[in-house]
Amino acid sequence: MQPLLFPGNSQFWYETLRSMSHIAYGGADFGEVVSTCERIEEGNYDSWHEEWLATADRVAAEARRAQQAGHTVSARDGFLRASNYYRSAEFFQHGRPCDPRHDHAYDRSVACFRAAAALFTPRIEPVGIPYEGTTLPGYLYRADDTGTPRPTLIMHSGFDGTAEELHFSGALAAVERGYTVLTFDGPGQPGPRHHQGLVFRPDWEKVITPVVDFAETLPEVDRSRIALLGSSMGGLLAPRAAAFEHRLAALIAVDGVYDLGLISTRHLPGSREDAERLLRADHAPELDARLEQIMEQDATARWAINHGMYVMGVDSPRAFNASYLDYTLAGGIAERIKCPTLVCDAAEDEFFRGQPEQLYSRLTCPRTLMTFTAEEGAGAHCHPGAMRLSLARVYDWLDATLEARA
Repeated sequence: MQPLLFPGNSQFWYETLRSMSHIAYGGADFGEVVSTCERIEEGNYDSWHEEWLATADRVAAEARRAQQAGHTVSARDGFLRASNYYRSAEFFQHGRPCDPRHDHAYDRSVACFRAAAALFTPRIEPVGIPYEGTTLPGYLYRADDTGTPRPTLIMHSGFDGTAEELHFSGALAAVERGYTVLTFDGPGQPGPRHHQGLVFRPDWEKVITPVVDFAETLPEVDRSRIALLGSSMGGLLAPRAAAFEHRLAALIAVDGVYDLGLISTRHLPGSREDAERLLRADHAPELDARLEQIMEQDATARWAINHGMYVMGVDSPRAFNASYLDYTLAGGIAERIKCPTLVCDAAEDEFFRGQPEQLYSRLTCPRTLMTFTAEEGAGAHCHPGAMRLSLARVYDWLDATLEARA
């Protein structure tokens, strides 16, 4: 899809398209997105933050006025959009060190989403999932108030998405189809990273197992039909968990990722082993200088490395790239997945092209590869711009897969 805005900055355009995709489930309005972006100076992170924050503040204020006047639906809709706009405002703030403004915009995003959640029927319930002496923040969605056990979808995002954003990219769509839905942020993801200092870990089964334990305590959950969906980098994390957590009845990777080490070593000379030794070395001044040069020349790489240092809890670009080596499904891990698995693929994915096929080819469980194309408006990473189309296909697969277990 050719950029409609920010033609000279693919990063700004992708994040704009991401916000536009949330229109489908109430997370944005087209005119609000366009008018905000028209005020943003292309490539200027401060401008991006300031303009999205201004839009979010305006929409949130209008939602509060609607709520005070008793206009519940208008208030709910406004709080949802404001939540997403605050998320956009915060997105590029994780530099070295993090911009102090990032906590304000993030906390406002969560507060607005929770204000909206309380206005749904049934109410979307904030939950704290027990995890290693603390809790992981999330949300429980019920299809109705009967307490009837239903097929259940556990959802998490990846490198930079929030539990609140999942409302627009799959949670509400699943509830419409009669699922109980449990969304959450794990270590390294926004809630635990902002407020508990928890960073990513590669052994994601240690995260998912307590989440499944928690889900099994809920009366609305059919314990025999619990599925797991991971988005973006979650397309590696969720399969990693499913390789070891065998209570899952189905797995969805949107989109599939096989080995993050392929990202961090692809521009390094020599073999994979040589590249890994260089990344993990005590001293590699030439590589350090090269990474700094890449960050200066490539805005997308600069953001990814800065954000990556933040979420991985490391203090140098090389340490971030080295951390990616631990996030892999190679070495027989993918082959351990037992449940039926859907691997989604975006034909024009600029981040992980080819990796869904790598994951799919190594699965020994019942498997499906589902490719989305540019002609469908769904060719970008995780299919922004075609949310209803992509979710319809994904959930039709899930319906059929879980019905077979009923």
